[in-house]
Amino acid sequence: MVFYFLDHRVMNNENKTLHLGSEEQFGELIKTGISLVDFYADWCGPCKMLAPIMEELAHDYGSKLQVIKVNVDDFGSLAAEYSVSSIPTVVIFKDGKKM
Repeated sequence: MVFYFLDHRVMNNENKTLHLGSEEQFGELIKTGISLVDFYADWCGPCKMLAPIMEELAHDYGSKLQVIKVNVDDFGSLAAEYSVSSIPTVVIFKDGKKM
């Protein structure tokens, strides 16, 4: 299972999460393969409802894709770069290209 959080918090390793601290790391993650990127915020109710679904996708399809969660409060410029105007928004990348 591959499940990344892109925010400035230290994540719990029990959930197979990885703490990432920069936009450059995001670019490296999406560079190869298929990535589902969930743009979210901690205060967003619908984002909280989507979270278990994203975790299940990471668990069920972890060998075929990676799930990356991007906190828009911490990385607003990434959200703007990919035209995220509301949350939650899920964007699919294949080999670094937005699908």
